[in-house]
Formats: sequence, C-alpha cells, structure tokens
Amino acid sequence: MHIQQAKTQIKNAIVAYNTKDKYGRYKIPVSKQRPVFLVGAPGIGKTAIMEQIAQELELGFVSYSMTHHTRQSALGLPFIVQKQFGEEVYSVSEYTMSEILATVYEEMERSGKKEGILFLDEINCVSETLAPSMLQFLQYKTFGRHKVPEGWIVVSAGNPPEYNDSVREFDIAMLDRLKKIEVEPDFEVWKEFALKTGVHPVVLSYLSIKTQFFYRVTTTIDGKSFVTARSWDDLSQMISLYEENELLVDCDLISQYIQDEQIAKDFANYYDLYAKYKSDYQIEDILRGKASAEIIERAQKAKLDERLSLISLLLSSIEEDTKNIVVKEQAMKRVIQEVKTNKGSYRDFVQARIEFYKHECQKTDTKENVEIEYEILNVYTSFVSIVEQEDAYNPIKLHLQMELMELKISSQEIQKKLENTFVFFERAFGSSQEMLILVSELTVRPSCSKYIYSHGCPKYYEYNKQLLFEDAKNDLLDRIDALHLLEYEE
Repeated sequence: MHIQQAKTQIKNAIVAYNTKDKYGRYKIPVSKQRPVFLVGAPGIGKTAIMEQIAQELELGFVSYSMTHHTRQSALGLPFIVQKQFGEEVYSVSEYTMSEILATVYEEMERSGKKEGILFLDEINCVSETLAPSMLQFLQYKTFGRHKVPEGWIVVSAGNPPEYNDSVREFDIAMLDRLKKIEVEPDFEVWKEFALKTGVHPVVLSYLSIKTQFFYRVTTTIDGKSFVTARSWDDLSQMISLYEENELLVDCDLISQYIQDEQIAKDFANYYDLYAKYKSDYQIEDILRGKASAEIIERAQKAKLDERLSLISLLLSSIEEDTKNIVVKEQAMKRVIQEVKTNKGSYRDFVQARIEFYKHECQKTDTKENVEIEYEILNVYTSFVSIVEQEDAYNPIKLHLQMELMELKISSQEIQKKLENTFVFFERAFGSSQEMLILVSELTVRPSCSKYIYSHGCPKYYEYNKQLLFEDAKNDLLDRIDALHLLEYEE
C-alpha cells in the first residue's frame, strides 16, 4: 500500500485501541494491543505521517530511533537496594526508569495529554544486547520494571533488509506480536503532500515528466546509488533558499541530495532548461494577456516535455498569487470576527491579540496555519498606531475597509491572470490534453481550488464541464471549506 493508505490504517488502529467501555477501561487491554510495525524504504515519509496522526488525533508524540540505544539506555541502569525477606536482608538489583519512558512522562507533563503515540523508528536495527528485551516490550509494553503509560500506543518502523545492512530479521514469535504494514513509494500520493507543503515547482515539474526517477535504489560497483522522496523534499527547500539568496544551483549542489549520478545530472540539465523556458516564454506577459504570436507558435510546436514545463511555470505563478490571497482572506475574516466581539478598550484588545498571536505563531504545526497566524499578527500590529491616537472602533473599521479594498484589487488581478491563461491555452492548444492538464492541476492545487470556488472563474467551470470533470469538481467542493469574505459591516 502507499503511505496515505498506511496512515489511514494506523490512524484507525489507534482510534480502536483508545476506545473505552462505559467504565472507562480500554476495550483492548494493553497486552493485546499489537504495536504497529511500519515497514518501508528510507525517506518514504514514515515519521512524517506519525507526526500528522498525532496532530490530527490531538495526541502526545514521542519519537526515538532505536539504533541509538543500548540495553542500558533503553531498560535503565541497575542500582542496589536493600530488601528484607523473612528475617534476612538482601542486596537486590533494581533499574532506573528507561530514558524512553521518562521522555513519555515528560511529554505528558509538557502537553497535558494523557494519551499519545510512542514512535520507535528502526526497531529492526536494535543492538544485539537489546534485541531479546524487545519481545517482552512489544507484548507487555514494559522496559525493565517500568510500563508505557496506559493510553500511549506503540508504533514502530523499520527498513526492509535490502536497504539497510544492519536490519535483523524478526522471527515468527516477534512478528506474531506486531501489526505489520508494508509501504511502497507512490509519486501521485507524494505529489499531494508536495502541493500542500510548497515543494519547488521545478521539482514537481521534473518528476511529473520523469516519474520513474521519483524513487530509485540501485547497486553499482561503486556502492549504492539512490534517490528518495526525502531527497527531493530536502533538495526543494535548498533550491528555494539558493534562489532567494541568488546563489548558483548546479549539479554539485543537486548531487549532494540526489545520490544517483545519472538522475542528478539529468535534473541539473532540466533545472537550467526550466529557467530558460521561464525567460523564453515570457511568463508574465502570458499572464498579463500579452503573449506574442511568436510565443504562441513556439508553444504549438513544442514537444510534450516543454509544454508540461510551460504549464508548470504558469501554474506556479498563479498558485503563489492565489495562496497569498487565500491566506490574507482567512486572516482578515478572523480579525473582523474578533474585532466585532470586543466590548472593552480597543487599545488593550489589540495589545492582547498581538501577544496571543505571537504565542500562536510559535506553536502552530502546519505551514498553512503558520502563514495565517503571522498574517493575523501583522494586521493587529498595523492597528497599534491607530489605537494609540484614538481608542475607538471606527478608526479600526476604516483601516479594515481599506485593507479589504486592496484585497479586492489583488483578487481582480488574479481573475485576469486566470482568464488570460485560459485564453492563451485556447489559442495555443485548443481543447487538447494541455487544457485537461491545466484544469486538473487547478483542481488539485489547494490554494487554486479554494480561490476559484470562493471567487469563481467562468472558463475554469466551462472547461471543467467539457472535460468531464464535473464529478471531480463536486467532490472537491464538498471537501473545501470555502471562504466567502463579505463586505465588512457593523
């Protein structure tokens, strides 16, 4: 199964394990709760989905790599105590609490969450001295004399033997105490993650054309060559930072992440070509509706790879604009609701909101939420000089109305860009597969789909219906929490 299917299976298991009877007891006793054993190639996203599950189920989360632990650090250190049996006093060995379990209790105190996930990565690579103790732990959830707190579900993960020479094969006795889930790389599933997290468009464009290079591990005379989902994600972040700082993105950088010489060179060539397409096709002119006849003719004559790159360049620009609008709208909606409910001093209210959102920005988990929280903080910060002059509602209202006016102007500009993009596609490609790709990509990209549903796009709906996307659109609209930012009134 792919990683999202595995996520669903694990999430359902945790919900089941945490189900209680009318007396408040777990319906499946701790000893019968089989730890999940998630098996998959390196860099496939095993740790990431566990963090997501913990966030979505509002559970505590503690993660450990078992390759770092010896028997002593996992089970605790021995110390001598005096105990009396009958009339005799004896020296007896006991053990301190395991570092792992101590961290679980610390997390419970820090978060206030009594239930959580203890994630033990690379569990099939434990040291030889620790391996015998793992059987007891997996069945009874104890390290030494100390138990995993009730309500904490154990999830383990490991790599298949072909990816890691340190892997120890589990015997039947061990496997019979685990809930084993095997995961395979899947580009389309990773693409959903990539679109949500803002993976660099050049990476998405390249892998959409050459999906076979998304995940590959080969053995050569020089050792193993490999590229993983983690490789592409990490490289994407570095490319963005290099471009931001006007640093050279070359094969030397790329090969530090893509440790397959053939793929690294191929992607380096594509990166240069992608940058050339952006210049040659004058992307901003297309979006402004000023595409020349020469550009349209070139697009018509281009090979499929070049056309897909062109689509990616146009979409990445539109996506960035729509994301900014959607984030701003969501932030403004929150601020307006909060301002309307304030009954006291606006000076005190604004300062309290600033402090509140400074704290929220530090603890927010997802990138999208962070951007919204920071935007809200920026709006409240812009109120400071206003309320210092007049601690009243009307000046804030006027300021918000001006912000909304600027937002509408920005939204109108995006409407024109969308219209111009469709017109360009009509002139260059007609209703061919390129139009199909454009419509489907606008549908699956979260910020684009949210914006279109909130503000509309006649040509999108026209081609959506023509290209038999109506069912997909209805399903999409059911899932989207569309934002309708109405006129700001008292």
